[in-house]
Amino acid sequence: MSAIDEVKQKIDIVEVIGQYATLKKAGRNLTALCPFHSEKHPSFFVYPEQQSWHCFGACNTGGDVFAFIMKKEGLEFGEALRQLALKAGVSLPSKMDTAGKKEEKEELYQVNEAAALYFHNLLLNATAAAKAKSYVEKRGFTAKTIADFQLGFSLDKWDALKIYLGERGHSEETMLTAGLLIKAEDGRTYDRFRGKLMFPIRDIRGRVTGFGARVLDDSLPKYVNSPQTPTFDKSSTLYGIDRAAAEIRKQDKAIIMEGYMDVIMAHQNSVTNAVASMGTAITDTQVNMLKKLTKNLLLAFDADIAGVEASQRGGSTAATPTNEEIEASKKINEDVPLFLNETNVRNYRKYGTRYLSNTLFDNDVNIIVLPKGKDPDEIIREDINVWQEIVSKAKSFVDYTFNSVTSEIDMNTDKGKSQVVERLLPIVDQISEPVRRALYIQKLATTVGITRRDLEAALSRIKPPPARHSSRKEALKPITPGKAQRPLASNSREEYCLALLLQYPELRSQPPAPSPEYFESTENREIFTAWQEESDILSLRERIDPAIHEHLDGIIKSVVYKTLSPTDIERRYTACIRELEKRYYQNFEARRSEIFAQEVESGGKGADIVRLQKEGIEPSTKLRELDAHKKLNHSPGRTRR
Repeated sequence: MSAIDEVKQKIDIVEVIGQYATLKKAGRNLTALCPFHSEKHPSFFVYPEQQSWHCFGACNTGGDVFAFIMKKEGLEFGEALRQLALKAGVSLPSKMDTAGKKEEKEELYQVNEAAALYFHNLLLNATAAAKAKSYVEKRGFTAKTIADFQLGFSLDKWDALKIYLGERGHSEETMLTAGLLIKAEDGRTYDRFRGKLMFPIRDIRGRVTGFGARVLDDSLPKYVNSPQTPTFDKSSTLYGIDRAAAEIRKQDKAIIMEGYMDVIMAHQNSVTNAVASMGTAITDTQVNMLKKLTKNLLLAFDADIAGVEASQRGGSTAATPTNEEIEASKKINEDVPLFLNETNVRNYRKYGTRYLSNTLFDNDVNIIVLPKGKDPDEIIREDINVWQEIVSKAKSFVDYTFNSVTSEIDMNTDKGKSQVVERLLPIVDQISEPVRRALYIQKLATTVGITRRDLEAALSRIKPPPARHSSRKEALKPITPGKAQRPLASNSREEYCLALLLQYPELRSQPPAPSPEYFESTENREIFTAWQEESDILSLRERIDPAIHEHLDGIIKSVVYKTLSPTDIERRYTACIRELEKRYYQNFEARRSEIFAQEVESGGKGADIVRLQKEGIEPSTKLRELDAHKKLNHSPGRTRR
């Protein structure tokens, strides 16, 4: 039995949740006012037999005991496991803590913290920082804001920081690893940041992971960041997350901006749920980080960035990608830019890369449409009321893209209508939720004046790209048959699905794509989410918390046949996903029926009953579709793939 299973066996979810909410009996289950949002009527249910919970109100989410602690305390999985293991008296294997790496990271956090304090003191007190101090004052930052974000200044000298940190016991090797120094070809080292305004970058726990820096003249680039280090990864970092996390949970909404200045000015004006994406493209990793806090994301980017460069150019989609674009399309291990442009669509279709992410299409992602030539910093400084009005008019990404494309093309010509279909059809194709997909097919058909049937026929001709295999030597090898090292208990279907995905990387592009919600066990969901971003086990192990390594090893060693034909692999995978999907909707329907019956029995409000009836439409429809699909595949005379 793994440590995770042992914790689950010894921890009672009722006892844990009972410390955060007042639970009352509701038949075999328990109910309470949701501990995650304000409400007058209980919509939060605990299921002792399944050791799970679900909120049918504003949260509309649920999970096991780990998912509850992670959401309530804002913890990563490993941290939640350690907290519950301590409570249960379970000793976690020492190998879960990679002692060497942990110690190295701690040294990097310490040297970064020391550097941040040094830079901040220079900005406040050094005469050489007069220009930097004047700049932040002209930007309208108050003394409190400068202190809150610990803004700083780096002296325009080659070794000022190196000498300062060295005198305090930090080695050059640590400074180099932290990205604070650069090593020249002759072996000498010097300060990376010189004569710049400094922005300490912190993780959600408030630890300094790296730095951003802005020049104080007209030289380019204006901004530079720390390089990739064991603590700093630009694509996995959100500036301001340490200060915004609590407010994001409270408001159940996150505003994502482009840069440091935008976020700092936003927080100074009480827009405290704002973070920055460290660049012009938000990545899947950053979105997944925010999704642990809220599902409601608002993107406040320059108007010409949010995926409409192609429509503004009005060029042909037949242009050949550059060599750089083709090479970029092969880097399937990198985070995927979520902002869409014409080249990305072409590369996705032609080269089979994951340029397009479903994040924009299947989540509550809205675009804050900014006035041309304005950024959030300017708008908030000039009039916070104008900013709030703009935010209130945010549009969904798909609607925003529809409006942007159609506004730039002459819809009175056949050529224009053809261009609109060519550009918007791939976007509609990314919408996996059936009802929304159908609505946007109809919207596009109405927009260009053709039949819905014609568009659906065109969609059916968009084939998924062929799978690509990693060329790395460490690429995933077939899992040989053998006995599993750990029992696969009630979630064996989830783990069998993960084993298939790990053994056969080509399934990455094979529909149907499972939703993370289909994995009820948090540890399985964590592995699946990480697998979506990594193509081999080595990278996967590095991404997930060490606390899950033992569980991952058990899945890898589970029984999965290695001699299956491609057809059998696809068939097993499809059947597995369909089963997980069906279980998800069956569970949702059963739980919804329970709360519906309770509302009726207790004379609940009519509005609540109507809402529950509406919520049951999609699960019921989906279950009928899955049953029909199963009957079709097993009907007499049908040739199986």
